[in-house]
Amino acid sequence: MSSRTELLQRLDAVEERLATRASLRVTPGVLTGADPSTGEQWDAGQVWAHLAEFIPYWIEQARLVAAAGVDEPVEFGRTRTDPGRVGAIERDRHQPLTVLWSETHADIEWLRRLLESVDEGSFAARGLHPTLGIMSLERIVDEFLVGHLEEHADQLDELAGDSGTGPR
Repeated sequence: MSSRTELLQRLDAVEERLATRASLRVTPGVLTGADPSTGEQWDAGQVWAHLAEFIPYWIEQARLVAAAGVDEPVEFGRTRTDPGRVGAIERDRHQPLTVLWSETHADIEWLRRLLESVDEGSFAARGLHPTLGIMSLERIVDEFLVGHLEEHADQLDELAGDSGTGPR
């Protein structure tokens, strides 16, 4: 199985999980478990706001790396403290879930189109992340897009386990 095929299968699975979570009400005030490295805890609005903001950001970063080719790694990415990231999460955390899911769903489709259009050789293109160093495009897509979606779907599963109250 190619990297592309595996990534697309995982993307399909996480999209289905997120669609299910988008159809549930979450009790306000319930928080995720503490992040092991920061201690940070998020409510569902913060998780959904982050989902809606990170997909387009990392797609553009992946496109930048793919366009640079395999010769020299191109600088890309951001860290958790990036003001644009933090600001978008805070700004959008109170948006209606229907709005955030609509944006997330559209961006997942954009990611799917990207994965379907990138040639296999481009997965070897390399980027230089400010804290993680040199990464292949395949690893970038895995860690910052598909794997990142899976991590936040896990958080929403955790929140729903404590507070999912059925359809809206």
